[in-house]
Amino acid sequence: MQSSEVISVNIWQIIISILNLLILFLILKKFLYKPVEAMLQKRQSLIDKDLESAKEANAEAQSKKKIYEDKLSAADSEAEDILNEARRRAERKSDKIVASAKERADDIVSQAKSDAELEKKRAQSEIKHEITEVSTLLSEKILEREINKEDHRKLIDSFIENLGDDYDGNE
Repeated sequence: MQSSEVISVNIWQIIISILNLLILFLILKKFLYKPVEAMLQKRQSLIDKDLESAKEANAEAQSKKKIYEDKLSAADSEAEDILNEARRRAERKSDKIVASAKERADDIVSQAKSDAELEKKRAQSEIKHEITEVSTLLSEKILEREINKEDHRKLIDSFIENLGDDYDGNE
């Protein structure tokens, strides 16, 4: 019969075990569960506060990013305006330099033409003078007589006029 006592269920022992478990649960609930729950709530509130701070920081960062992008866009626009103004100034300066160079070139060309015209007139004058001298010598030799100054002058002037006409016609 011993074997039946080993397998038997003792109700009093089960009740005492359940009561012990219940007392242990109440003690643990009072001294352990409530402080742990309070600590978890405290931690949750810290996490919520940190999340709120992170959201505010993110919102502030987004607004600063927007401000930065606006300033960057304005700076790009200003830089573009500065570059365009510099280009316009450079073009105006270039146009002035080209105009000045053209004006100087025109002055040089007109001065050269004027100098050439003066040189041409001087050369013509020298040629007329030489022709006059040569014609005087020729006419004296041809006529072998001395002519008076008035005849001499008329002869030379006539020769020069004919020579001038021939010269102008050959140009």
